[in-house]
Amino acid sequence: MPSAADVPGPRRLLHVRATWSAREDRIPSVVWLGVLWVGIVAGFGLDFPRYLHEKPAVPMVVHVHAVVFSVWMFLLTAQVLLVVKNRVDVHRKLGWVLVGWVGLMAVMGPWAALASQANALHTPNYDPQFLALNIEDIAGFVGLFAWAIGLRKNPAAHKRMVMLSMASIADPGFNRLLGYFYPNEPQSVLPWFFYVFYGNVLLMALMAGWDWYKGRLMRQFVVGAVLLLAAELACSAVYFWKPWASVAASWIEAYARHVA
Repeated sequence: MPSAADVPGPRRLLHVRATWSAREDRIPSVVWLGVLWVGIVAGFGLDFPRYLHEKPAVPMVVHVHAVVFSVWMFLLTAQVLLVVKNRVDVHRKLGWVLVGWVGLMAVMGPWAALASQANALHTPNYDPQFLALNIEDIAGFVGLFAWAIGLRKNPAAHKRMVMLSMASIADPGFNRLLGYFYPNEPQSVLPWFFYVFYGNVLLMALMAGWDWYKGRLMRQFVVGAVLLLAAELACSAVYFWKPWASVAASWIEAYARHVA
């Protein structure tokens, strides 16, 4: 006769901590990271020739930004593979390097965005409203990653929040991929949201769908994903808000006068 411990309880809708082995989350983390790599490599790979021959030439800070964000992807990949290889001790030590690197990214992201728009001033590529997307991306990424660090003693929640933080900056690669095949950017809020953020939504949907199927959906992930989607929808609305265009243009013009 089975003991009470052997009898499965009711399936919980949302978990706060894992009731399963942490090892069971390792392969899904590799898969989500792989999807992100596909979007980045495909999108930026197709866009690379234009980037190299852009007129006027891309500012140096944008090149530095590209290196900083590329190194981040390799650091994150190393972190995921260390856990898969049972080197959690090294993973924890390297994690503090990633915390510092996120601080560097928080500076380089907005700086490169301002420099890029200032460089495009008085050209057809000038799009001051686009700063809203840059700000939302980096704010979502830093906020979610900080939340993930706060959850580091809760491995299941920690893994999901790290991957969610990466989903928050998936749009540059995926958007370039779609833009290569369909360059006509929508001119209204909801279509623009899906045009720009479909990669982010895809990653969140895959993660949520898998966890729902396995009965491992976590409250922290659900709250984080809802907040991220709300921020991205708000960003899409702000992008088409005329007062924002004026504010963003004033920032870019000030940067062009005093820094560029």
